[in-house]
Amino acid sequence: MASNARQRILDGSLELLRVQGGGTITLDAAAKQVGLTKPGLMYHFPTKEALMLAVVDHVADRWEKLLLDRLGRTVETAGPRERIRAYVEVALTGQYDRADFAIFSDALYRDALTETWVRRFEPWLALSDDLSGPDRARLTAARLLADGYWTAAATGVFPVPVEDRAQLLAVTEELLKDETTS
Repeated sequence: MASNARQRILDGSLELLRVQGGGTITLDAAAKQVGLTKPGLMYHFPTKEALMLAVVDHVADRWEKLLLDRLGRTVETAGPRERIRAYVEVALTGQYDRADFAIFSDALYRDALTETWVRRFEPWLALSDDLSGPDRARLTAARLLADGYWTAAATGVFPVPVEDRAQLLAVTEELLKDETTS
């Protein structure tokens, strides 16, 4: 039952961000959102920081599940192109909203949240120093294209039409080609 309440709180906190169109999550608002008292919520998340860290992990869990499903194996066994390709495909085919953007952008102002994002996504996005400069640039360009796409989709600011996704995927596929085998 406790994990069910915890899950409800995390989902409710994200819904709060959706309803607000971004903004912040307070313990009072999160408790009210899921029909708990503030002390009831604080049983699971004693501080706002604890709640925010859990929400970041909750969102990162969703992304990681999508990434692993797309990759089809563990991240540790994949090469950089495969990892970046999975990231690009998830970013360009997923559904995102302002809650996703709000929880990601809040990390800019909180070191603990930034550390959580880095810890969760570094295995997917880090590029080794042994890659050639052109390979690093191509993989980075593909990732940044994906970052821009999901950010535009999540915020609704200059969103890319859905019918353009296939062409964007084709562009990223060109960027993700292994130049050594071409």
